[in-house]
Amino acid sequence: MRSNPIIALRYATGVLALSLLSACATGVPGGISAGAPRALPVEIAVVAAPVAAPASAAASVSAAVGAASAVAASAGSAGSEAKESAVEVPVDPLRPEVPIDLDDRTARIDLWQRVRNGFGIADLDDDFVRRRERYYAGKPDYVQRMAERGGRYLFHIVEEVQKRNLPTELALLPFIESAFNPEAMSSARASGMWQFMPATGRHFELKQNVFRDDRRDVLASTRAALDYLTKLHGMFGDWHLALAAYNWGEGSVQRAIKRNQKAGKPTNYASLKMPAETRDYVPKLQAMKNIVANPGVFSLSLPQLQNHPYFLSVAIVRDIDVEMAVRLADLPLEEFRALNPQMNKPVILAAGTPQLLLPYDNANAFVKGIEAHRGPLATWTAWVAPKTMKTADAAQQVGMTDADLRSVNGIPPQMLIKAGSTLLVPRSAQRHTDVSEKVADNATMALAHDGPSTRRIVLRAGKQGDSVAAVAKRYRVSAEQVAQWNHVATSARFAAGSSVVVFVASRAAKALPPRATTAKSAPKKVAGTKPARTLSATPIKATATTRAPVRR
Repeated sequence: MRSNPIIALRYATGVLALSLLSACATGVPGGISAGAPRALPVEIAVVAAPVAAPASAAASVSAAVGAASAVAASAGSAGSEAKESAVEVPVDPLRPEVPIDLDDRTARIDLWQRVRNGFGIADLDDDFVRRRERYYAGKPDYVQRMAERGGRYLFHIVEEVQKRNLPTELALLPFIESAFNPEAMSSARASGMWQFMPATGRHFELKQNVFRDDRRDVLASTRAALDYLTKLHGMFGDWHLALAAYNWGEGSVQRAIKRNQKAGKPTNYASLKMPAETRDYVPKLQAMKNIVANPGVFSLSLPQLQNHPYFLSVAIVRDIDVEMAVRLADLPLEEFRALNPQMNKPVILAAGTPQLLLPYDNANAFVKGIEAHRGPLATWTAWVAPKTMKTADAAQQVGMTDADLRSVNGIPPQMLIKAGSTLLVPRSAQRHTDVSEKVADNATMALAHDGPSTRRIVLRAGKQGDSVAAVAKRYRVSAEQVAQWNHVATSARFAAGSSVVVFVASRAAKALPPRATTAKSAPKKVAGTKPARTLSATPIKATATTRAPVRR
């Protein structure tokens, strides 16, 4: 697309109006530029993310243009003084140098057609692809839900893909990874729309701490995934091998290639020996590509997606409660979380998350609402434990009950809070400032068992899998503790063969239940690899693990 609308929110003579500006390459008089937006007097700024006004907002945009003209006319006598009071807001962070043209015909192109036009990966045509085509064709409701959910994000991803001159098949990868669910979490703890493992996420600068997990961040995870895919393509020079490495790990693909070279065999994707999941990975993407290319052939239909953005990026400079942001944006919590899924706590820290993604109309409502709001925006803040202490003692210091402190911070019973841990606590006269960037980016929480010495054991879930509650009952601990130790929800279920961490009293560890036994030595985890999958309840042994596909 050659140009995008930029929507500027301006203040003139105290009246908020929407005006549509056509920015030339050297900028707009008044100072719209590609640089970072300046903070508004109301302590927020709106940045046009890869966004344009959706069709449903056309009438309000037209009305806004008229309002802007009227305001400009009435403010004529103010001259340069009025210009200086205008808020310099809108830039497209993907392509800030591109001028605006609301009549741009490319904005009316079907987004699916734009995806089709950018296909560039060689087709795979085999029985694996046919099987996946039949699978998707037999689940039209599932495909429809995936496509509708992905409609929120697809424009942004396509923009990023084409900005890097990459094939648009990569924009379809979240269909395969997460069904376009940015809050997806695998049994191996891969998270987000692009399914990054914790270590690989950190390698690609995706912060994971008490307050947020950028593996779930729509913009950050897309940037990281495309960085990783670009790196892998540079290593292998072939998109099929790069995609296999994204799933299985680059080291695994390199070893498979060396084995084939040594045996005098071809080294293309179809010729390598690999786990079933990786063997099926590229065929899944190929099947989805074929469906997008011609859905009618499979008796499927795709929802209409126009070639313009779904959301605006609203920059914030003050901490704000999620509940407050949702109310000011007049947006259901579920929709807010779909666009801002990285939040771990009920407060958004401006130092760590300087922008919110909101649909066009809701971004406008948010700006107006925050301007009219009187009072604090946040009721929560961060508190760093000065020493190792009991939860009851920490609760007393911050003015909470022990139960409330543990509940809001996800602390299981009978645990100590280690020194340096960051907890979410209510604001007070003593703690009323916004959280610093250092804490917002590096907040961690470390716990220790408050009682007899414990022993860490690593188990394999049984053939039928195990629920958190079942593991907790078996080892006479709470479900909250098992969930905390394994970084899952209390309602989660461990997949068959997946690793489960449990801490038991040293005395109890000598007489474990017969269903599972302790690990003599847990396998070393390589960054970006998935724990080995087995279907037995046997101990984990470094010498007996089976290599399996990795998840980012």
